[in-house]
Amino acid sequence: MADERFAKLLGQAAMDVWGDMPRDIQEALFETAMKDHAGDREALARLLHDRHPRTAHPAKPG
Repeated sequence: MADERFAKLLGQAAMDVWGDMPRDIQEALFETAMKDHAGDREALARLLHDRHPRTAHPAKPG
């Protein structure tokens, strides 16, 4: 299906430019991707941080 093929292409592109995205965009994409996939959150976060170490942001002020 075209939807699946394009989703895969878009997902790969997002991973490739992850470190260049503003933090709010990173968070929105991450949260959208992890909706209904809570068990994969840590693995995806680790993958992204390993590929783009500069995205290791400090915690938000609480």
